[in-house]
Amino acid sequence: MEARLNLFTNPVAVKFLRHVVAASKSLVDAPLPAATAELMRIRASQINGCGFCLDMHTKDATEAGEDPTRLHLVATWREATVFTEAERAALELTEEGTRIADAAGGVSDGVWANAAKHYDEDQLAALVSHIAMINTFNRLNVITQQPAGSYTPGQFD
Repeated sequence: MEARLNLFTNPVAVKFLRHVVAASKSLVDAPLPAATAELMRIRASQINGCGFCLDMHTKDATEAGEDPTRLHLVATWREATVFTEAERAALELTEEGTRIADAAGGVSDGVWANAAKHYDEDQLAALVSHIAMINTFNRLNVITQQPAGSYTPGQFD
């Protein structure tokens, strides 16, 4: 499979990506567990069908020491016993934030309240920002059909 557009060589795409990546890097020191952020990125990428991001974030999570069982169960997190209540709240917020068009009103008050039980205001800001960022990357990759499978951890550091 070849990408419809090379996001890494097209001057317009490169300029845009430079800003998106800079925004993404602003979240590196956000007060949110790195494992939670990776689980969120994986779940949103599953929902959006973004193979490129799934390849990247499952490999990065594995490289960071994430338990493979948890990675295999992200898509079925509601039935899985391997996630904390805080992680479940983050995954639920990720799902509603990713599927914003599926529900009038977007993220429900109940989902927000559940997340707010587990995360403070700075962490909530990080959660929302991570959801926005991964959905941006997913859309860029899905629209242009970026191929998946060749990512190596740290490739874009």
